Amino acid sequence: MTGKDPAQGSGAPVLPIRGEGLVVERGGARLIDGIDIKIGLAHGVSVILGPNGAGKSLLLRLLANLVQPDRGRVTWAGVAADRARATRVGFVLQRPAMLRRSVLANIAFALAAGGIRGAEQQRLARKAIETANLGHLAERAACALSGGEQQRVALARALAPSPEVLLLDEPSANLDPASVAALEAMILRAAGTTPVVLVTHDLAQARRVANRVLFMHKGRILERTGRELFFDKPQTPEAEAFLRGEIVL
Repeated sequence: MTGKDPAQGSGAPVLPIRGEGLVVERGGARLIDGIDIKIGLAHGVSVILGPNGAGKSLLLRLLANLVQPDRGRVTWAGVAADRARATRVGFVLQRPAMLRRSVLANIAFALAAGGIRGAEQQRLARKAIETANLGHLAERAACALSGGEQQRVALARALAPSPEVLLLDEPSANLDPASVAALEAMILRAAGTTPVVLVTHDLAQARRVANRVLFMHKGRILERTGRELFFDKPQTPEAEAFLRGEIVL
């Protein structure tokens, strides 16, 4: 979806989102190690890259207020993150959870959570479906759709309330090429008006959609740079090895 409608969504602003001194420890291991990060107002796609176990998905969940840090804090627009503003943060998982309802009802549910009801809810739900090129599936049971279709529904559902920011955790993992292309087209349209943070393991996808790259290793952000500089001149040995396809320990 593109543009912001003052009637859409509810709650106070969330941007900028800041993580300050974030630390997460589990079983004696430090999974997030003193990260400072800011998601500002700039549109476009920030891609978080790194090897398995680097902490990419966990960092995204911290920023979304789905996980609490052991130390440090996450703030939305200068104050502690809270559930009251959760609809202002769009979040899509690698394996989306579909309600046992139609595609249209799944999207309407997200709008209702943002306080949008009645005729306006139906209008915005149908607009989201059409923008995602899912109009022909509006009355289908969402749980009966293919994986790629479900992921597009999940993205349309996250975008329907016009969130201030969109956080995506490997949304195209294990999808066929056509579904990946459709999903990336939706992401790029959204990024025209909304900051998008995308966790992916797919280097080719990062080259296609990223404006900025954050490279993580062992719970730390080692590089923060533009796409071209990251791929052409990585600044750390870990990033160089990752780009060569080596196992980064």
